[in-house]
Amino acid sequence: MGRPRGLLAPLLGLGLSLGLGLALNLPSAVAAADSADCGSLGPVERLAFAPAARARWLAPRVRAPGPLDSLYGTVRHFLSVVQLNPFPSDLVKALLNEPASVKVDEVVRYEAGYVVCAVIAGLYLLAVPTTGLCFCCCRCRQRCGGRVKTEHKALACERGALMAFLLLTTLVLLIGMVCAFVTNQRVHEHTGPSVEAVPETLLSLRGLVSDVPQELQAVAQQFSRPQERVQEELDGVGMSIGSAIHTQLRSTVYLALASVSSLGQALQVSMDHLRALNATSVELQVAQRDLEPAVRDHRDRLLALLQEPGCQGDCAGSLSRARALELDADFSQVPTVDDVLHRLKGVPEANFSSMVQEDNSTFNALPLLAAMQMAKEVADLKKMVAQMPKGVKSLAKGFPGSDATLRWSQALEDLERDSRPYLQEVQRYETYRWIVGCVLCSTVLLVVVCNLVGLNLGIWGLSAREDPSHSEDKGEAGARFLMVGVGFSFLFAAPLILLVFATFLVGGNVQTLVCRSWESGELYEFADSPGNLPPSMNLSHLLGLRKNISVLLAYQQCSRGAALWEVLKLNDSYDLEKHLDISQYTSKLQQELQNLKVNMQDLDLLSPAAHRDLEALQSSGIENIRYGDFLVQIQKPVVRTDVGELAQELDRLAQAQGSSALGQQLQEEARGLRSLYQQKVIPQENLVAELNLHVRALESSAPDLQRETSSVLSNVTYLKRELPAWATRILRNESECFLARGISYFSQYVDWVREEVTQRIATCQPLSGALDNSRVILCDMMADPWNAFWFCLAWCTFFLVPSIVFAVKTSKYFRPIRKRLSSTSSEETQLFHIPRVTSLKL
Repeated sequence: MGRPRGLLAPLLGLGLSLGLGLALNLPSAVAAADSADCGSLGPVERLAFAPAARARWLAPRVRAPGPLDSLYGTVRHFLSVVQLNPFPSDLVKALLNEPASVKVDEVVRYEAGYVVCAVIAGLYLLAVPTTGLCFCCCRCRQRCGGRVKTEHKALACERGALMAFLLLTTLVLLIGMVCAFVTNQRVHEHTGPSVEAVPETLLSLRGLVSDVPQELQAVAQQFSRPQERVQEELDGVGMSIGSAIHTQLRSTVYLALASVSSLGQALQVSMDHLRALNATSVELQVAQRDLEPAVRDHRDRLLALLQEPGCQGDCAGSLSRARALELDADFSQVPTVDDVLHRLKGVPEANFSSMVQEDNSTFNALPLLAAMQMAKEVADLKKMVAQMPKGVKSLAKGFPGSDATLRWSQALEDLERDSRPYLQEVQRYETYRWIVGCVLCSTVLLVVVCNLVGLNLGIWGLSAREDPSHSEDKGEAGARFLMVGVGFSFLFAAPLILLVFATFLVGGNVQTLVCRSWESGELYEFADSPGNLPPSMNLSHLLGLRKNISVLLAYQQCSRGAALWEVLKLNDSYDLEKHLDISQYTSKLQQELQNLKVNMQDLDLLSPAAHRDLEALQSSGIENIRYGDFLVQIQKPVVRTDVGELAQELDRLAQAQGSSALGQQLQEEARGLRSLYQQKVIPQENLVAELNLHVRALESSAPDLQRETSSVLSNVTYLKRELPAWATRILRNESECFLARGISYFSQYVDWVREEVTQRIATCQPLSGALDNSRVILCDMMADPWNAFWFCLAWCTFFLVPSIVFAVKTSKYFRPIRKRLSSTSSEETQLFHIPRVTSLKL
């Protein structure tokens, strides 16, 4: 039943140190709970959002450089000379807004260059056919265009000059005709791709308009990305909060449980010592009552034997020792501990080791317990997070121009569908125009062929004229071919000039009125000037915008790839931040997070039974036991005389006796004393030693045990009162951290939406691309070849006049001469030879 003497002191020392550590750790635990950061949750994940804006890029059309570029430039310079007037803003404004108010004289004044050209064309149309008719009548009467009547010395020079001029004119006609053929074919080749580009462009613009609501809806739907991330974190929020509480409070709780465990062990040891002390005291008292008569009997017998007259030896010394043969320690004088034991009856009632182990397990299971306790609140939170804010949900519906978007989309679709028959008609009429152009170019080709054939035959006839056997058929045939060319020239001059002027009037005005002002930006400036466009053509009015927008600035921004948000200045008519305001959403999330609670009532730290044990110990008065009275008796020997030494002395004294009877009696007393010593004195001494162990252990531990008990009771009481508050503060801190993380996820979404809507959605490059492509198609691919065609055809048409003159003049020299000069050689008749001087044959 006895315990090692040194066991209780280390336990009490450990308990005191733990109690002091707990007392010192309480403020730090509070500070940790108040100042905990969000590092336990880890860094905020960067969310990846799928691009909602569809890639739109209208491929630019560019006319490839070619050998006709110099011709195109020449035609443009010519048209710039014809049309010297600037862009007629007032005239176009009146034509768009009030067509009836347009005055003819203003139009004529602006089209002065074209009027002059029309006058020239009219004169040509009147003069050339009239001249042809007169020439035809004259030829029928054989009064003009005949033959050379008289041969003279300058005949060869005149003939050579006329033939050279006719050849040069024919070459000019040939070059013009080839260019006209090429440009006519180029217009025809460009018409097909240009017509096909119209539906493509309309579809691209329709996609730009119709895809905006879908893209905004896709942006709104990606609100699910932060929702899913927050819900994923909500799945572990209970464990996270429980782990944070466990981490921040474990040092405090572990110290408290360690102090309770140490105090429980000390209490158990102290109770064992106290019970052993009481039992030993009682046993010593009983043994002392049994020992005292035996010692007294031995003393009386020894005193009688040693005082006999026949006693020999050192009887006097033995007699003095025999007189001291009596009990010294009186354990009936030690104080009773029955009152203390009565107060500690049943202590320890609690199993401190099991209790601490259970509390430790409960505290370590706090993350799981917190997750279980918060399951319902977390489910409610997930339902709330799954809802979409009204502003985000109505992102697409409230976008400006949404109604206009539907109208524009439908209008573009109808326009694309309805334009196909007209475009087919355009291609059909272009085919007709191409055929007419080819036919008229072919007439010029006929003239060229007639001139070339006529020149060749005429020269052939001239070279063979000195041959006596030659006939004049070749020269006559050459002259006839030249006259056929003249006839074709007169015959087709009128349709040629009509076609030239019609194409010139259309193509020239397209170039000077549209293309030139388009390239210079005057068209955009005209559209930007207030009042120039009717309301039905006002872009801001059509889109339902509050402010007017600059068409030129919009075009420049679209060329850079800007979004409609920047181009149309939608921030003035659409409050994006209002739709992206999720403060009510996050406030509701914060309110829901306030409902999270952690119940730590299962963590007792000190059970009621253990609490009663410590209170009983505290009020037991164990520290008030008079341990000094115990020590006074313990320090005394059980028997005042050393019984063993007295027995040995009696053995020596018995041998020294002369009387065998006395010696035998002394030996019997010695054996009796040894038996008494072995059977009663030594066990009683052992009990005294055990009593000494218990007394000293209790004496040294009782004051510290009381202080430790008071400290543990106060600390545990304080902890049980403050732990819920600390846990609540940690819970609030973790909730705020979680709320901050959730807000950061939603803020990422808001920033992404703001950037996506204002910079990426509805990139209006197709609009500027369509305008650029339209200009390239209209001006570079259609107007330039068109204008080059009439320019070359006009070139040929006007060069028909010198061709007619030179052909008529030259044809005379190819016919036989009526009066010829004779010569000794034929050199006179040879082309480009200087004739020799000869005598006339009479």
